[in-house]
Amino acid sequence: MTRLRALADAAGLMLALERGRLAPWLAVAMGIGVIVYFSLREEPSAWVVAVAPPLVVVAVLVARQAPHAGWAIGLLAAAALGFGSAAWRAGHAAPLAAPPMRALMVSGIVQDVDLLPEGRRLTLGEVRFGPDEPVQPRSIRVRLRGNDPAQPAPGDRVTVRALVRAPSAPAFPGAWDFQRAAFFAGQGGAGFAIGPAAVVPSAGTGRPLSGLRATLEARVAAVVPGAAGAVASALMTGGQSAIPRTDLTAMRDSGLAHLLSVSGLHIAIVMGVTFWVVRLLIACWRWLALRVDGKAVAGVAALAAGGFYMVLTGSQVPMQRSFATAVLVTLALLTGRQAISMRSLALAAAAVILLAPDAMLGPSFQMSFGAVLALIAGWEALKRPMARLRGDGTWWRKSLVFAAGLIGTSVLAGFATAPFALAHFGRVQWYGVAANAVAVPLTSVLVMPAGMVAAALMPLGLEGPPLAVMGWGCEAVLAVARAVAAWPGAAQTARPIPPWGLGVFALGMIWLCLWHRRWRWLGAPMMVLGLASPALHRAPDVFVSGDARLIAMVVEEQMWLQRQSGASTLTRESWLRSHGLVEARPFPAEAASGALACGSGACILRPLAEGPNVVLLRRDAASDHCGRAALVVSPEPVRGRCDGSQVIDRFSVWRNGPHAAWIDAHGVRVVSDRAWRGDRPWVPPAPVPRGQEQLPPAAVE
Repeated sequence: MTRLRALADAAGLMLALERGRLAPWLAVAMGIGVIVYFSLREEPSAWVVAVAPPLVVVAVLVARQAPHAGWAIGLLAAAALGFGSAAWRAGHAAPLAAPPMRALMVSGIVQDVDLLPEGRRLTLGEVRFGPDEPVQPRSIRVRLRGNDPAQPAPGDRVTVRALVRAPSAPAFPGAWDFQRAAFFAGQGGAGFAIGPAAVVPSAGTGRPLSGLRATLEARVAAVVPGAAGAVASALMTGGQSAIPRTDLTAMRDSGLAHLLSVSGLHIAIVMGVTFWVVRLLIACWRWLALRVDGKAVAGVAALAAGGFYMVLTGSQVPMQRSFATAVLVTLALLTGRQAISMRSLALAAAAVILLAPDAMLGPSFQMSFGAVLALIAGWEALKRPMARLRGDGTWWRKSLVFAAGLIGTSVLAGFATAPFALAHFGRVQWYGVAANAVAVPLTSVLVMPAGMVAAALMPLGLEGPPLAVMGWGCEAVLAVARAVAAWPGAAQTARPIPPWGLGVFALGMIWLCLWHRRWRWLGAPMMVLGLASPALHRAPDVFVSGDARLIAMVVEEQMWLQRQSGASTLTRESWLRSHGLVEARPFPAEAASGALACGSGACILRPLAEGPNVVLLRRDAASDHCGRAALVVSPEPVRGRCDGSQVIDRFSVWRNGPHAAWIDAHGVRVVSDRAWRGDRPWVPPAPVPRGQEQLPPAAVE
């Protein structure tokens, strides 16, 4: 009892000393609630969702009498609120509707048009899979043929013969869930046209500002062709689809990909330029300057410009976070309060979580908030040394402060986002600091201001000169990206951080950044554990894709692959990334060396000398291996029973999605995607064999 009381007193003292840091933890608790919801294998009961409002009321009432107890209850309330927001959003999303498995005439209203290097991709709403079919509840994406002369605009009705497929399942159990992302984005499928598109102009309405976005892209491309024009369009409208793949790869490998994803840097430039230009214009008009508060008017104008830019670029998660933070910063400037703080970041995070809880699972949310968290914490820790460096404010000291700030910002943001990039993309960029030291000033001083001037002059048709200047800046940024990406070892593939390791790292970084006192350093060991988690995590030894056209086995740091025509390249790359590998080797026709032995009928894999073996069938010879192999894998249905062996065949993946298997001395553990994800709204129901659709469930089984 005495020990418990001592622990309680110590905790109370800690909370008292960190009182100004308690509020941001409520946003962290909301995020944990969201993660708990998405980690479930089945939907929670309605009463669980209803817990949040009463807890919030209790926390407010208790906080008046006992602040620390109120904060503790508030953490539970915030977690319940995050959990409930995710459940509410899932429950109110449009139902799943799988498109037909054949080519058909698709018609719909164009919502958005994405320019691609080889053509156009349309997002269609009010979709019908045939003239007499009902309207689908979800949008679809259709890529037009590269030689199609049609140039549909948002609001046009398009009819085209196309092959549409439902969103893909994860590449393997535990991989990124494409179906979940599409479910929350309101998408029902994607496909490609196999005929010319027929367009009926102005038959409906597109998404807000989608027509303006398409017009901007067309006028930018007319003045600045090629990759530079595609980058300029991306900065002005948020669409990256027209950027050539080679240049996208160079931007990614050089650590400059964040410049293409419009977020905090871009909205800060837009709002900052607007603020100072409006304030300067007011100051130059004496009559107006004497009658209005120039600072307040400029702040409102900056908010309007930032909001318009957010909507124009598609209101992506980084922009939502950036605009929410910008609103708080502007209000703080206008009221004379601290502009950038942990509380403002926490409020922005809470707003995004409430509006789009599913965004928390994506790299955009994680990298955006991780970078800003590190920058705010770094500024708090370094503002006194930077003040001493500034000294008497001479020009050379100001230059040192600017250089130190630029390098420090790149280092902090790079370190904070690298683990998230490694977890999601399996790559590490080593020269990002050098590339950003050149490209970020170019973007801030030349590219974005020129783009703003061009946008302002477009109604007058005078956008040509500023767009040309913007194009020069984009060419310079691309030159930096290509040069840095060509340096030896600029980007390296590595084993990705598993989800649990990323969670440990994130919690450790939050602990380190939010607290003020010495116990903040308890977060450092957690960050180290998260970074070391790839060495503690085992990726699958056997992979089978959802259509069985790809089968892979990994042994001795080498992936052996069987690939059939039409197999997914994206799935193959995801498998390689899970092991930190670059290339896979095809199963040999004949081989008998090490752990792999192949013949005309099958390949036998024995990764452990005394452990179980796995057999990959090349033709129907299951009876020769049933009972002798721990696992039998076949791209075709295995006929008859296979007693004594686990089986993954064409029927297995048809019923339950992609499969993965782990091999150790105790045996083979097989997991299907359906077993991994469970019964969730975004997981399609198990398919029913043809002819049994009307049978009762017991008969189907």
